[in-house]
Amino acid sequence: MDTVTATPHGRGRGGRERILAAAARLFAAQGINATGMEQVAEEAPVSKRTLYAHFRTKSDLVVAHLQDLATSGATLESVLAREDVPPGERILRMFDQPAPEQDPVRGCPFIDAAAEFPDPRSAVHSYAREQKLRMVRLVAGLVTVMGCRQPAALAEQLVTLADGAASRAMVLGEADYGRHARAAAEVLLKQALPEAN
Repeated sequence: MDTVTATPHGRGRGGRERILAAAARLFAAQGINATGMEQVAEEAPVSKRTLYAHFRTKSDLVVAHLQDLATSGATLESVLAREDVPPGERILRMFDQPAPEQDPVRGCPFIDAAAEFPDPRSAVHSYAREQKLRMVRLVAGLVTVMGCRQPAALAEQLVTLADGAASRAMVLGEADYGRHARAAAEVLLKQALPEAN
């Protein structure tokens, strides 16, 4: 019979996953720049040697965290990519974000990361920009399928509403602030559809 030997403080296999989970909790609770690498190692828990073996720099950790979010289904971009939901509904769901599991309301993690790494040449800022460009491409594709006029301009307007709502939700501490932007998005979509004129 095989036995598994427990290691102190939960150390052992799965270090990378524990590091990313700890980073996600800490970044959400206190922000990226306020979170030190030693704090992540302690929260994981892993040794600093293990942490740096997986993530050579804090930027590497932040990019991996953002990539993890992008593939987890927990971002606006993943809402837009759901092929089992009609295009118009996918767009409107961008504004229906559930209440966070913990305070404070953080808004969009890509905007937060870009703000905390303002140099546009940094790896973190570049990755956040890629995700925001991906978001507008997804919306443009959806409004094109819907037959909306001027899909590129409309997509920019809709993602600006979504990003603005996420930012205001964070500043005001109102997780459901997107309801205001959703009302504006409904008007934009209605006016852009061919039957509107």
